[in-house]
Amino acid sequence: MHRTIISTDNAPSAIGPYSQAVSVNSTLYISGQLPINPETGNMLEGNIGDKTNQILKNAAAIAVAAGTSLENAVKTTIFLTDLGDFKEVNEAYAKHFTDSPPARSTVQVAALPLASNIEIEFIIAT
Repeated sequence: MHRTIISTDNAPSAIGPYSQAVSVNSTLYISGQLPINPETGNMLEGNIGDKTNQILKNAAAIAVAAGTSLENAVKTTIFLTDLGDFKEVNEAYAKHFTDSPPARSTVQVAALPLASNIEIEFIIAT
């Protein structure tokens, strides 16, 4: 097994004892991403669509650092504190995966780190 830690300044630093991503053999596992602006280190203000876009931008930067792209995503998991946001998240998400989107799960959770209302994790082929 070949395991590589992936890290880039173009995405937010981990907020705990974990890596931004880990590549194992031909698969990239990106830790749950929050809508944090990597330039400021602050949570993005705005609507859930804007936050979804920031998360996807962060994940794309991590994927590029690993030598792949979001186009190779095979599975995502979206965590929402309110499933009432599902439609708006879908609209933003669909703009990033227009052709053959990955498999996906969306679940409602009681709370997320830093009081975020959304978090997305990714599994990507490398």
